[in-house]
Amino acid sequence: MTKTLILGLGNPLVTDDSVGLRVAAELKQILEGREDVEVDEDFWGGLRLMERMVGYDRAIVIDAIQTGASPGTIHYLAVDSAPTQRSASAHDVNLPTALALGRQAGVHLPLDESILLVAIEADDILTFGEQCTPAVEDAIPSAVRGVLDVL
Repeated sequence: MTKTLILGLGNPLVTDDSVGLRVAAELKQILEGREDVEVDEDFWGGLRLMERMVGYDRAIVIDAIQTGASPGTIHYLAVDSAPTQRSASAHDVNLPTALALGRQAGVHLPLDESILLVAIEADDILTFGEQCTPAVEDAIPSAVRGVLDVL
């Protein structure tokens, strides 16, 4: 049985940066009871993210990103194609390094091609507030469907 981790990342108090948590919360309800999939929400960092993936065969990581695309755009990224612009989420830059170090230490981690980064283009990740901006809010159902399609 392939064991999958779905992890939504972000800050629940910051506009749009909470979108990964929101998508994960919806997926958690939909996928409840499946033994082959674990869904969780978390604050993040490259090393912590790698630690969460230990023991899983594949992982789907959901987060906000800012690359200049239209707000609400959903990016499906492989680890090796993650944007490295200054405005990209820090985990996009740190994750490959953390994974390489973990594998070098002999830790059981998903292969790069078994890790999908679902990045939702943010409109505003600098403002405190519990609601995402309208374009990002509208993207949540599509992101949920996209992850379910991958599964």
